Amino acid sequence: MCVESDGCEIEGCSSSDEVRTLSGSMSPGLKSNPDLHPCKPGQKFRAALLRCRSPAAAAGILSFGNVLNYMDRYTVAGVLLDIQRHYDVSDSGIGLLQTVFICSFMVAAPIFGYLGDRFNRKVILSCGIFFWSIVTLSSSFIGKEYYWLFVLSRGLVGIGESSYSSISPTIIGDLFTNNSRTMMLSVFYLAIPLGSGLGYILGSSAKVAAGDWHWALRVSPLLGITAGTLILLFVPEPKRGSADQMGGRIKTRTSWLCDMKALAKNRSYVFSSLASAAVSFATGAFGMWIPLYLARAQVVQKTVEPCTKEICSSTDSLIFGAITCVTGLLGVVIGAATTRLCRQKTERADPLVCAVSMLGSAIFICLIFVVAKKSIVGAYVCIFIGETLLFLNWAITADILMFVVIPTRRATAVAFQSFTSHLLGDAGSPYLIGLISDALQQSYATSALWRFLSLGYALMLCPFIIVLGGMFFLATALFFLDDRDKAEKQLSQLSRPPSSVKV
Repeated sequence: MCVESDGCEIEGCSSSDEVRTLSGSMSPGLKSNPDLHPCKPGQKFRAALLRCRSPAAAAGILSFGNVLNYMDRYTVAGVLLDIQRHYDVSDSGIGLLQTVFICSFMVAAPIFGYLGDRFNRKVILSCGIFFWSIVTLSSSFIGKEYYWLFVLSRGLVGIGESSYSSISPTIIGDLFTNNSRTMMLSVFYLAIPLGSGLGYILGSSAKVAAGDWHWALRVSPLLGITAGTLILLFVPEPKRGSADQMGGRIKTRTSWLCDMKALAKNRSYVFSSLASAAVSFATGAFGMWIPLYLARAQVVQKTVEPCTKEICSSTDSLIFGAITCVTGLLGVVIGAATTRLCRQKTERADPLVCAVSMLGSAIFICLIFVVAKKSIVGAYVCIFIGETLLFLNWAITADILMFVVIPTRRATAVAFQSFTSHLLGDAGSPYLIGLISDALQQSYATSALWRFLSLGYALMLCPFIIVLGGMFFLATALFFLDDRDKAEKQLSQLSRPPSSVKV
């Protein structure tokens, strides 16, 4: 791929700054330019960097950044018991960490969505990564008497990470189309379970290696700064709509108010966003509480003693993290392959695959709470199957959005879908589960058995929410084809002169 350099010639490249996608060329043919001259020594390094801006490399770097985002988010969950003991807070108090993080995340998402549709996206991404990396590193030095400050720091981290989740999928959407886009979005959203699982593993391993849980918060910031630098150097800024063969031909921009009205009327977008909220509710609650729930289960089974030391066992966090990584890989790969296969049978394959996987996941997640009291191995098996089915829909949901929303409002659409899914999902679910658990514990005399059961009863809310999400995906299937056709017509209208556009 040829990218603009400082007017110097690099193996015959012209000065075009267009990108070439796996699904089609978005740049004119290469031409010999007599105005180009051999690179000076000082220009060769920058020119070599620019030539590395291939769509595949960009997608890989963005996926790496997404892994780090989720790894940082769930590092706290990997050392949750240690944080709870260090700051001496209740279940509801410790659940507040995730709730504050998600609340700031979702409030910032629409702002970054607006900016992402109008300004340089990779600069916004890099600034967001640098910001949360610095805040995370700083939070590892907060003393035990300042728990409120630690909670506040997680809120600031949420703002930084919000920029990434809102904008980065739209860059991939402008680099690839159709099955290529599905594949690349699958790789990108594989980062959610992979990063989450690595967060548990990183947090637990760093704590054990250093003998201090604070070190769990000092690794991901270094990787984050690396990712931010890679984005600045190697990720291109494609024209919005480039992969849809409309780059450079979109003559009209719609206003933010017009974008919001159109999204509110887009039934596929609305129902898939509500379904995403159900997924977020379950994953947020599970990610925060399942390792602690399994630790309490083993105390009830008398296979381990209650933790009374400064540093508690990390076995459950490590196992849960490994399971999350593997199930994330399986779920995303199976989801993408199943969707491609089902598209040969029905054009509604995307939402239907999501609906079936959600309903199947609810069954196995229910079984976790049935078998955990007797068999930890059985609980892990149910977690494995339930998570695999739940993770099937991550990339598919993003692809649904790309089909039914025009390129010039995709960043806004991703941002508000993120806002909705967090507002109705994991913004409140960790705190709500902790609150229910605390309320149930207070209703009886405190014991190891009742602490285990109360948390399990609270977590039983999750499978019911997952079933509701499956219903929303079925509703999405009803309107998917109509909304996809409308998006294609709107995209054609935007290539006309402004006076003829009606969106």
